[in-house]
Amino acid sequence: MDLVFRDARVIDGTGAASYVADVGLAGGRVGEIRRKDGGRRLTARRVVDAEGLALAPGFIDMHAHSDLALLRDPSHEAKAAQGVTLEVLGQDGLSYAPVDDRTLAQVRAQIAGWNGDGSDVEFDWRSVGEYLDRLDRGIAVNAAYLVPQGTVRMLALGWEDRPATAAELARMKELVAEGLAQGAVGLSSGLTYTPGMYASDAELTELCRVVAAYDGYYCPHHRSYGAGALRAYEEMVALTEQARCALHLAHATMNFPENEGRAPELLALLDAALAAGADISLDSYPYLPGSTTLVAMLPSWATEGGPDATLARLRDDATAARIRQVMEVDGADGSHGVPVDWSVIEVAGVRERSLAAHVGRRIADFATARRLLLEDRLATTILQHVGHEENVRAIMRHRVHTGGSDGILRGDKPHPRAYGTFPEYLGRYVRELGVLPLEECVAHLTGRPAARLRLPDRGLVREGYRADLVLFDPATVAAGSTYDRPRTLPTGIPYVLIDGRFVIEDARRTDVLAGRSVRRTEVRRSEARGTAGRRTARG
Repeated sequence: MDLVFRDARVIDGTGAASYVADVGLAGGRVGEIRRKDGGRRLTARRVVDAEGLALAPGFIDMHAHSDLALLRDPSHEAKAAQGVTLEVLGQDGLSYAPVDDRTLAQVRAQIAGWNGDGSDVEFDWRSVGEYLDRLDRGIAVNAAYLVPQGTVRMLALGWEDRPATAAELARMKELVAEGLAQGAVGLSSGLTYTPGMYASDAELTELCRVVAAYDGYYCPHHRSYGAGALRAYEEMVALTEQARCALHLAHATMNFPENEGRAPELLALLDAALAAGADISLDSYPYLPGSTTLVAMLPSWATEGGPDATLARLRDDATAARIRQVMEVDGADGSHGVPVDWSVIEVAGVRERSLAAHVGRRIADFATARRLLLEDRLATTILQHVGHEENVRAIMRHRVHTGGSDGILRGDKPHPRAYGTFPEYLGRYVRELGVLPLEECVAHLTGRPAARLRLPDRGLVREGYRADLVLFDPATVAAGSTYDRPRTLPTGIPYVLIDGRFVIEDARRTDVLAGRSVRRTEVRRSEARGTAGRRTARG
């Protein structure tokens, strides 16, 4: 063996009871597991005393916004220090491939609040495959990618709020198929974000048929997490049932006053669909507030045409008055159909330094929000304090639940989930509150998401599997990040490995860049033939 962890408490990712063993690594994989029974011990060139530490598969972040962070920040401690060894990118229907020059400029402006404007990144790709190739040059942690439906719509027909023509729909299906063939694991949507939200259910169903043909999954940020949230969940279940496509519900929450205590209704809906044979999973983060961009809260008609058109409407007093009426009285589709309560919206980050005094403050009124949007050129990020603890706990207990940080890494005061999601699960919700048993929680964060991603050799501590591993102390693991100090690293996670190489060693980040793309291999090119073999993963 190259390395042995001696007397580790193995939590294998299946949910089964843990056990004490020597775990030996060789050639970047788990070479042998020998349970402690008084017999011969494993030997290796290096032995690490792991007594008192839990050894688990590396955590899989099913909802990450590190699309540019992985390229600009070789350290990427926000995730590596948490024990994350794989992130799923391309979320919420908006990312940077596939694009042309026009679309790339537009999407960079639209999601600058999530990822920065990209001025510090060389955009030397246009296709999904080229983006994944860029990741393969070496990154901090592994990454999988979802084809972003909003970007695809932007590329095929622009920012218009109208049904796609037959030719445009065919082009979108072609782009989705190309992305899947090049290695994407599925399709994402942001159905409260433009232009993806302009798609009808019929259009989305046709795209999901392509995803199903490639054995991928559909990951929607659905049309509402507030008023009409249950109807929005029902819509996604029915849509994917018709398309015969696997469904993974992104940041599955029940937020805003309308939904307090209503998580059991959502779970009953999912249980009924699962009992009928649906293939459904979901992710959530263990916090109450949500986080997004301020511009996302505008009504969809106010953002039709792209960022420049949005700014022009905000500059016009009469149009701004219409926007205010919809947001504060009617309930805009961009803000989940709920009239905006400015007192629960906190500024998390700005691009323009002249606006830095607003960070950490609640937005007083629409006039303040309008000024921020105009002066910050739509790049302002926010926290929304609208969650409910009983809903968060109920959802994380569900048998198809997985962990996803939804972490936005930009801004002076980002949501602490970006740096703390996984130790928060283990420290607060397992050790302190007892909401989940430790072995079950680890399965939610490892084996279960690996199964959703169809990964044949990741997500479990098992002989022959890749040595993507995390060792943590169950007695001390905790999120260091708080709302006041969101970039504080966690404690109690001394070792993280990818392919058997230390990414975190003795609780310090090494200079190892062992991460690569994790992609699906292409099997077929024509949806029309109606055949879809099982895909395997590589990378």
